[in-house]
Amino acid sequence: MTARTGNHVFGKRRPQHVIILASGDKIRHMTVRPWMAALAFCFCGVMAIGYLGATTYLVMRDNLIGASMARQARMQHVYEDRIAALRAQVDRVTSRQLLDQQVVEEKVEKLLEQQMALSSRHGRLGALLDRAEQSGLDTEAPVPAARPVIGARQASLSGGIKAIESLLGKPATEPQRTEVAALGYAPASESVADRTDRIFSRVTISLKDIEQEQFDRIRDLTDGAVETADKIETILARNGVDVHQETPVAAADAIGGPYLAPQPATSFEDSLNGLDGALARLETARETATDLPFGNPAPGRDITSGFGNRRDPFLGRLALHAGIDFRSPVGGEIRASGRGKVITAGSVGGYGNMVEIDHGMGFTTRYGHMSRILVKVGDEIAPGDVIGQSGSTGRSTGPHIHYEVRRNGAPIDPMHFVNAGLKLSALID
Repeated sequence: MTARTGNHVFGKRRPQHVIILASGDKIRHMTVRPWMAALAFCFCGVMAIGYLGATTYLVMRDNLIGASMARQARMQHVYEDRIAALRAQVDRVTSRQLLDQQVVEEKVEKLLEQQMALSSRHGRLGALLDRAEQSGLDTEAPVPAARPVIGARQASLSGGIKAIESLLGKPATEPQRTEVAALGYAPASESVADRTDRIFSRVTISLKDIEQEQFDRIRDLTDGAVETADKIETILARNGVDVHQETPVAAADAIGGPYLAPQPATSFEDSLNGLDGALARLETARETATDLPFGNPAPGRDITSGFGNRRDPFLGRLALHAGIDFRSPVGGEIRASGRGKVITAGSVGGYGNMVEIDHGMGFTTRYGHMSRILVKVGDEIAPGDVIGQSGSTGRSTGPHIHYEVRRNGAPIDPMHFVNAGLKLSALID
């Protein structure tokens, strides 16, 4: 009844499968339940799927391996191409840097040569300036010179820039570089070669300006030397002195040699030679004016008797006064009126105590009536040296200084030389 009720509620059951196993007298049976069948079915399905998957993998493995190897090969080729491109780029950069370095070194070498040329010129010009200053020319204006280059002559790519900047007077420090860039020397967008070209052009212009300033300074000094020499020679010529008078060459100064064509000279060398010649001419004129008696033997003293015919104070008749007399007390200083050599120093007739100095070119001076002689024969005398003291020795009526100028023994009016000396003093002092 219960079974029927259950059958009525759940329906009719399917009969279960029974597996009978017989082995001899033994008989075994095993009931196959639905879940066991499902489990077996699942197991068979999994095995089938695994088998199919393994078979598929084995079939496709070679294709996968081949594709992977092909992909790796493509990646390797891509990397190799990139590496080759990078190497080519590095080679191009290196080559450009080497070219830039060579360009910089060549330009720095040119700048060094220009700088060395200007420096050597400045050295020679400095010697001429010293001569010009000794000749009384105005040398207060400084002569421009190239700035020395710091470092070795050979410049690297960065060292070349430093050397060029050194020529501009700009140290290679970062603040200075920033300042240079701000001034337009090295814009950030420029390459090293462009920057070098810009700086090189500026340095070249700067060196040319320095060279032009040197030319202008040399021309001014040459004109000044020529003008001063002309003035001195004109004054000397008025007094019968020819500065360019030819003198025989002494045996010790003999010169000679085969004739050779002159070496070509640059314009700067020509200007230096012109200045050298002008200074030589000026020095000759100054030395001549200094040697000859253009000074005043008694500065600040009044003249009591001039040159020429006058009544003789002792005889009372007309006589030639061969010099001029300066009022001076006993012991007053007597100064040499020019450079020369003492040829007489002692008592000489009416001159009393007298000193005579030979100035060359036939000119001599005499200083008479001295109370005391301070030099001796053979002494070399410079202009303005004190050679004695005034007095009243010899044929004299009182203490004074008797002064004569003679050329080849003939007396000349000393006032011509004293007046000329006043004009020359502004040119030779």
